[in-house]
Amino acid sequence: MEQAIQLSDLGHLAPELTLVISAVLISLLDLFLPSRAGRGWLAWLSIAGIAVSAVFVLLALGLEEPVQLLGQSYRVDDYANLIKLVLLGATALTLFMSIGSVKEEEIPHRSEFYYLFLPALLGGMIMASSADLITLFVGLELLGITSYILVGMSKTRSVSNEAAFKYIVLGGVSSAIILYGMSFLYGMTGTTNLGEIHDGLAANASSFGALLYVSFFLLLAGFGFKIAAAPFHAWAPDVYQGAPTPVAAFLAVVSKAAGFAILFRIVYSVYFQLSTTSELPLSQDAFLSLSVLAAVSMIAGNFMALRQKNLKRLLAYSGIANAGYLLVPIAVSFALVHYSNFSEFYYYLIAYALMNLGVFALILMLEGTAGHAETRGLAGLYHRAPWTAAAVVLVVLSLAGFPVTGGFFGKIFILLGALETKAYWLAFVMILTSVVSFYYYFGLVRQMFMRTGDDEKPWRATVPQRVTLWICAGLGVLLGFFPGTVLDAVQSVFRLGVDLFVY
Repeated sequence: MEQAIQLSDLGHLAPELTLVISAVLISLLDLFLPSRAGRGWLAWLSIAGIAVSAVFVLLALGLEEPVQLLGQSYRVDDYANLIKLVLLGATALTLFMSIGSVKEEEIPHRSEFYYLFLPALLGGMIMASSADLITLFVGLELLGITSYILVGMSKTRSVSNEAAFKYIVLGGVSSAIILYGMSFLYGMTGTTNLGEIHDGLAANASSFGALLYVSFFLLLAGFGFKIAAAPFHAWAPDVYQGAPTPVAAFLAVVSKAAGFAILFRIVYSVYFQLSTTSELPLSQDAFLSLSVLAAVSMIAGNFMALRQKNLKRLLAYSGIANAGYLLVPIAVSFALVHYSNFSEFYYYLIAYALMNLGVFALILMLEGTAGHAETRGLAGLYHRAPWTAAAVVLVVLSLAGFPVTGGFFGKIFILLGALETKAYWLAFVMILTSVVSFYYYFGLVRQMFMRTGDDEKPWRATVPQRVTLWICAGLGVLLGFFPGTVLDAVQSVFRLGVDLFVY
């Protein structure tokens, strides 16, 4: 089988190649520019590179058949393209909101800060298109190693150094666990291709028995860390708090989305409908484990968020809870009465990205005004910046799942999917934890409208921060007004048997 990339294949890799070329060119510009020259405009070049990459992804949507590259190890299909659009859009907004807020005294290598997001984004896109364990691990480590560097960019802050140390140690352990799980799959089948692994396991499942369970739970533990699902979540609050705010936003949205993308692919391409014997139904046990992980994440994340006074830590625990919500469409599996799992997952992923990026834009404003990210800094915000407070309310309503917002319909679609597949207990956990989340989400509204703040202190916010907040608030509301349009658009592009399964 031909392994090398042909010249005709480069067009299919245009989104990834655009990011590579952009990162190289911007780094060379940074290298040759005089030391006294300003470098803030390099962020705009990074955003431009992301925009061009997104155009190439949009042009590739609607493929009749998936494109297989590098000996079927890299797969360009509409599943990957849809995920890539979220990754690209979220990274562009993250970079945009950071313009004008990255200070030289806090991040000495500001220019590197801007273009290091590109290789991290590239790693996430490689993960989305991976159809081979080796390609997957390359993308995973590219995303991971670059993220470690970004977390520690604020070298003058001890809390940032501590966060980077914790992240690299725990991230290295999780990568080792994933690699160990992959080694079992390779040992059982003699291949690293996901489709061939499925075929090999399906033909000889009864011979492997417990080894299949070992491989699954090792991979689940490793990817559980990457998506910050409980009980693999302990790193998230400390890392979010210590990392520069744009980096925390990137980890909360882009890194998590990339982890979900490959988890979705592996679960359904390797373990779906796989049973060793009638007494050992691996597929059923795997989806039950995912359901339990989702429930534990929803419960732990929401209840632990109740005590948080720091906005970054609150978003970390909120992200753990949302990891549980996003796991539900994966955990309930496909059935004759319900096969729209991916469109439900994708809709809520968009809503989740908008909600979180909006709050992170608010945190950047708060840090610029009060010098910290504590919720008390929001006191009296309505009197100091009424329009900003109004936008925050829209974002918070979506986070809480209030009716006629993207967050509300995202949870409703997932909840209905769980009910259709008779996962009643999981639906009950969703409802219960969503009610709990109202308390800490509306605590932010209470601070803005019902607490007295320092009215004399002006509210500082850059134009990119305000624009990002309003983009997230506006799109979150539009997502709620036209949920059917979004779902229909996704379902018109995505085909389950063609785009998700690799066998």
